[in-house]
Amino acid sequence: MKFKPFSLLLSLLVFPNILFAQNDTIVASNGQVVIGSIKEMYKGVLKLKTDYSDSDFTIQWSKVKRISSIKEYIISSTDGEIYNGSLRSKNNQVVSIINSDTITTSLPLEQIVFLRTLKSNFLSKLSASLAFGYNFTKSNNLSQFNLRSTLGYKARKWTINGNFNGISATRDEVEDVQRLDAALSYRYFLRKDWYPLAEVNILANTEQNIALRTVTRLGIGKYIKRTNSMYWGVQAGTSYNNERFTEGDPTSQNSLEGFIASDLNLYDIGDLSLLTRVVAYPGITESGRLRMDAVLDLQYDLPLDFFVKLGFTINYDNQAMLTDTDYDYVFQTSFGWKI
Repeated sequence: MKFKPFSLLLSLLVFPNILFAQNDTIVASNGQVVIGSIKEMYKGVLKLKTDYSDSDFTIQWSKVKRISSIKEYIISSTDGEIYNGSLRSKNNQVVSIINSDTITTSLPLEQIVFLRTLKSNFLSKLSASLAFGYNFTKSNNLSQFNLRSTLGYKARKWTINGNFNGISATRDEVEDVQRLDAALSYRYFLRKDWYPLAEVNILANTEQNIALRTVTRLGIGKYIKRTNSMYWGVQAGTSYNNERFTEGDPTSQNSLEGFIASDLNLYDIGDLSLLTRVVAYPGITESGRLRMDAVLDLQYDLPLDFFVKLGFTINYDNQAMLTDTDYDYVFQTSFGWKI
């Protein structure tokens, strides 16, 4: 076989470029080109895996000028539509979504609020956080501990999310204070940002004499506004409330309620993010009863996925059983880590 130097040189020049072309390409607004493998874009932040870094490379979506990838993605837009396909920038700030070599649609980058590869593995679809706080005062041996955690899984058209928030306080010669609230929710996404939902919430607190309150909700929700910097959504439906009390008569009761809810999440304010949620439960079988739950969380992101969080939670019931207290609230500060 005759050796051909020119053919060998051409192979060395072309073959790396073929491999190079298989990578995803990002061009930032400052002209910087980033080559890697796109993992996802969520809450206005694009994550890539690169050969030159052990950790993910992140860039604000608003700073992306062009994007190209031959991999297949699931893509959500601000108008609630869901697309599948690869990405190819037509020009600055506009990208074409391609499926089976056909352009499905072209969108300004600012109208894309979520994207993730369809072949992502199980772990890449998970999100989680764990935060805790502890206080101790020598006077009366006052000890306070709180634990907060979240766990979520986002598939192609549905999500499951859970959260847990527990507080315990002990003090000499005073009854212990305990408070626990948790939730597990399921949402299936339809067109135009509508979604049916199913959710179970539990609450226990000594202030309102609640040993355990379990609320099962079924309803429909819609994102009124969803961008790369915020979302605002509303939900409505019916709920079934089962309550057990720590003491007194009655020891338990059941009721049917409606519910109306709204949540607002702001996450493009530097390293800060703000989450507010309000849920009202007007009574159906208990006429005149009104319960309300509200949450406000302010989080500041630190390097290496650590964060500090300030939270406020309140529960209100205008017909609270076996107690003169209509409401219970708590302020929390915690330090945590997320993935």
